[in-house]
Amino acid sequence: MATEKLESIPVCHVVALPYPGRGHINPMMNLCKSLSSKKPDNTLVITFVITEEWHGFIESDPKPDNIEFATLPNVIPSELVRANDFPAFFEAVNTALEAPFERLLDGLESEAPPVSAIVADSFVDWALRVGNRRNIPVASLWTMSASVFTVLHSFELLKQKGHFPADLSERGDEIIDYIPGINTTSIADLPTVFFGDNHQKVLHRAIETVAQVVEKAKYLLFTSVHELEPQVFDTFKTKFALPVYPIGPAIPHFELSKSLPINRNDALGYLYWLDSQPKQSVLYISLGSFLSVSKAQMDEIVAGVQNSSVRFLWVARGDASKLKDGVGDKGLVVPWCDQLRVLCHDSIGGFWSHCGWNSTLEAVYAGLPILTCPIFWDQVPNAKQIVEDWKIGYRVLKKKVGGAEHEHLVTREEIAELVQRFMDLEIKEGKEMRERARQLQETCHRAIAEGGSSDTNLDAFIKDISQGGHH
Repeated sequence: MATEKLESIPVCHVVALPYPGRGHINPMMNLCKSLSSKKPDNTLVITFVITEEWHGFIESDPKPDNIEFATLPNVIPSELVRANDFPAFFEAVNTALEAPFERLLDGLESEAPPVSAIVADSFVDWALRVGNRRNIPVASLWTMSASVFTVLHSFELLKQKGHFPADLSERGDEIIDYIPGINTTSIADLPTVFFGDNHQKVLHRAIETVAQVVEKAKYLLFTSVHELEPQVFDTFKTKFALPVYPIGPAIPHFELSKSLPINRNDALGYLYWLDSQPKQSVLYISLGSFLSVSKAQMDEIVAGVQNSSVRFLWVARGDASKLKDGVGDKGLVVPWCDQLRVLCHDSIGGFWSHCGWNSTLEAVYAGLPILTCPIFWDQVPNAKQIVEDWKIGYRVLKKKVGGAEHEHLVTREEIAELVQRFMDLEIKEGKEMRERARQLQETCHRAIAEGGSSDTNLDAFIKDISQGGHH
């Protein structure tokens, strides 16, 4: 038998470029960790590109050896103030980072191994231009639901049918039943960027982004799971020429098996507290890291939760101290927690969420029903998906009609009653809701198990980028 010449194993070098926000950086990192676990033999190198500010926030987080950070200068508004003017932040990301990224790539390209592919957040749309100029394939990662992607992709259709522009206060209840792959929805359940003058710029950027991705990306990755949105993904197959890979949920589920440090010290006191609570008795409350409800509504929520007498664990940033004063002995307020670990704890019986997509996926993974309290962007259609399509939750706020300035205040009495009903394990409606949540959980776990849909898609994607040499 002729001896084969030993060839050096080619190294696949992926550059990961998340949008600079917590809800984008986390799923991108989780995707990179999943890729890394598939190729632990050092045939894969990942350069994870973030701003210097973000590097300061996450550099000490544990990560595999084959993922390295590279930084871009802080040429965009700080994370700490980005909520003050979201459109301006969005614009800065789309204009100020391209040139520094090009310079960074020059450096990476001059070293070995050359860059095999760029995985860029879809909202960093200039990454497509950069990749095309350099003949590096770009995979676009969409960190919202596939349903929201298809709503944005169907924008012209909404215009043709007279549903854009639409006045929410007069037409919010009108039904939209023609978007491919989507169950019927109402105007009020469209992403909030469809309404309000200050969002028009963001909306047009988002619509442009989706069009660019479909036209210019080499691959389209979703943090969703095929089985959670099957009709949408089936529609994409027939509609788009590029390969579409749902590889979700891009959440840190692989960290759960790792044991915690023995001295869980006081920072992790909440886990000890949960250990001492009855099964499924605690409501976990987290209203997101970016924007929140009005102060008046927050006061009603705090009082309502207290008056419900339900046990709760509340993650509250910033004004947590104000909350702490009034929680009584039924609840615990913490500034931070390991959210997925908490959701998977058996004393948690439900999740009150702002319905960001990552939190939604974590709730599904943990098999929990959701009290939906959406505020912004895709949280509104996500809440609709949770309550009406998957039927694993209730709405806290009435559907928004007329934007935030006409916010209908939900009273503490209504909230107390809703929380009690939601956490009641004995009522028929609640049992059915929890059973559906458990079925979705199984679906989700099957998808990431060996041979499941997300696992198979991840393998296919790695094969694609490993074979497709460039230059």
